[in-house]
Amino acid sequence: MSTPSGPGDGRADPGLSAIMGERRQLINLAYRLLGSLAEAEAAPRRAGLVRDFKAAWEAKDIGALISLLDPGATMTADGGGLATAAPRPAEGGQQIARYLVDLAGRAASNVTILERTVNGQPGLAAQQDGLTVTVMAFNVTGDKITHIWAVRNPGKLRPWTTG
Repeated sequence: MSTPSGPGDGRADPGLSAIMGERRQLINLAYRLLGSLAEAEAAPRRAGLVRDFKAAWEAKDIGALISLLDPGATMTADGGGLATAAPRPAEGGQQIARYLVDLAGRAASNVTILERTVNGQPGLAAQQDGLTVTVMAFNVTGDKITHIWAVRNPGKLRPWTTG
């Protein structure tokens, strides 16, 4: 005959252990869902910010670009020695905006900027004659762009080739 377990007898109640295990699983699930919900709510805001960035860049609007960039933003370009790219990261929203407007002014007339998903997030791809020549990924904090990665290395762009 077994004796019931209870407080002070040194044995854990198997029913209580099962409930505590289920509780932990529910808490973990809630955290995952809340994180996913927060990301889902931020996605349209990120996409809008990238869309506004694209429009400002195409319009060569320095003021609009500066308003979208965090004052401490950075931009890193990777040409891999095979494509032209800034040799050092650009730092500061104003400097990045001026660099991008200068770049837009020198771009060939057959370059098209497209909104694309990059690493699962809203980003941009530049195509010249149907060939992807640049892919840009963005880090966003709040309502500001804090970092831009521009990949121009043709070897890294092979998966993006469409033409």
